[in-house]
This record gives sequence, C-alpha cells and structure tokens, in this order.
Amino acid sequence: MNKELFGWDIYEVNTKSTPINGIMLRGRIRKFCLEKGRNVLAENTQDIEKSVRFAIPVDDELKEIEEYLHKILPDASIKLILENIPNPVLSKLK
Repeated sequence: MNKELFGWDIYEVNTKSTPINGIMLRGRIRKFCLEKGRNVLAENTQDIEKSVRFAIPVDDELKEIEEYLHKILPDASIKLILENIPNPVLSKLK
C-alpha cells in the first residue's frame, strides 16, 4: 500500500560575518522546532561553504523559524531554494 509523499520547502541560511558552522545551528533549529511541535529537517551544506539548509513541510509557515534565526544570527539571510520536494537530501542539491 503506497502512501502519498508530502513535499518540503527547502531554505538556505547564510550570514555576512557571523560564523554559521561549528555553532550547532542544525541542533538549535531542530530543538526549536521540537519545542514548537513542528516538523523540520536540517543539514550543513556540502556543495557550498558556510551555509545550513533546512526544510519544512509545504504548508508550514516560515515566520516563526525565521524570527528565531534572526534572534540568534542577526545578519542571517534565509532564502527559499526549492519548493515541494519529496524526501529531500539537504546537504547537496542537484
């Protein structure tokens, strides 16, 4: 019995000067979403330097996560990279 896959919107986080790797950002995003009862995937990027990607289900709102990221990384840039992707691999995008 096959179930319909749900899609994920993929976002990329970069900063101008604040270190983004080595600060456990993936874990912070996961913990925040657990506390809020939200689904999320988060990975460091392997195809570009100094970036983290996260994905949320298509119908989820970004605002709460975006506000949290700006609170801990004031110079963060959060950009929507891909939309409605089933079972995404976030570390490398093709």
